[in-house]
Amino acid sequence: MTTSVTPTEVKTGHVGLNVTDLARSTAFYQRVLGLTVLQNGRDGDREWAFLGRDGQLMITLWRQSEGRFATALPGLHHLSFQVGSLDEVRAVREGLLALGAELHYEDVVPHAEGSDSGGVFFTDPDGIRLEVYAPSGLAGAAAAGEAPACGFF
Repeated sequence: MTTSVTPTEVKTGHVGLNVTDLARSTAFYQRVLGLTVLQNGRDGDREWAFLGRDGQLMITLWRQSEGRFATALPGLHHLSFQVGSLDEVRAVREGLLALGAELHYEDVVPHAEGSDSGGVFFTDPDGIRLEVYAPSGLAGAAAAGEAPACGFF
């Protein structure tokens, strides 16, 4: 008889992303999320970088792909990062504008009409859809035009 064990705690670990230009993507994630390079290296013709904060691994970048992220195919829809405050979301937005990043909405938007949480939706240099949000601070804010509940971008 086989016994199954259900984990008592499950958390998201790190996320691994394929990128086309390791230096460009590393700089992007450092600038936008304040991550640092914990480790990097080369494996044959593939390069990689492990990025994190306070020694905690968050993202691994692998230069082993070509083209742009295909949003119409099964797989990752978007990757979301929670920050502590709406002011931090706004600071990320300003950094994105300075980088010339593609924003999906002009401003910080609530997750749904009347929601207290919300964020900024954008893509990384390879077209991977990202979100940085705060869990509160947007109470009473109107959705901007066709702004989403999280996920519709």
